[in-house]
Amino acid sequence: MSTTIKLRDPTAESSPTRRARLAPPPSIDGKTVALMDIGKSRGAEFIDRLEGHFRKAGVATRRYRKPTNTKVAPIALMQQIAAEAQLAVIALSD
Repeated sequence: MSTTIKLRDPTAESSPTRRARLAPPPSIDGKTVALMDIGKSRGAEFIDRLEGHFRKAGVATRRYRKPTNTKVAPIALMQQIAAEAQLAVIALSD
């Protein structure tokens, strides 16, 4: 019996492009970490905890929030994050 498995791209891109994975930085010292809440339940609570850990470690953070969890983040928001932070954590709370 043959089984077919279909994999789905969760990024909602209609024509996904292959991108090389960026290497993680050797250190987060001196970097700003973007903390983005995608608008799901308890996402803000998760971000609060992460922000506390980053603060203890002396790492700067900035918080962002998608307008709704049902749509891809607006390009303007993604551009703002890219301009203001060097690393990002997206809060998925399911």
